Amino acid sequence: MTYPDPISTVREFWRLMASNDFPSVAAVLAPDFILEWPQSRERVRGAERFVRLNQEYPAHGPWQFEIRRLIGSGASVVSEVAITDGVQSATAISFFTIREGRISHLLEYWPDPYPAPANRAHLVEAMD
Repeated sequence: MTYPDPISTVREFWRLMASNDFPSVAAVLAPDFILEWPQSRERVRGAERFVRLNQEYPAHGPWQFEIRRLIGSGASVVSEVAITDGVQSATAISFFTIREGRISHLLEYWPDPYPAPANRAHLVEAMD
């Protein structure tokens, strides 16, 4: 199935991910789908490996996904998504390329939080 616009495709991707039925996510991935994680210098080719990666990832409970931001222009969509399994929590910044209603390329960053440096404490305020 294809979706009317790239943002709808990405919304469906996150909806399917939230179902925790990872094989269902393949429906929105192009046959030549590629996922890249620059921070760890890893690349995943194909829906089958993407599905297995998510099935085999250690989790404490069902994954939950909260879309915080979704922005699109042309064939490109960017999302900021909060992810948790009830114990582990992370944020994913994802850059999607959509071709013919399916995701052909996904570039993701998983930033780790870190303590604010003391040398700028006089210039900033803590965020909740």
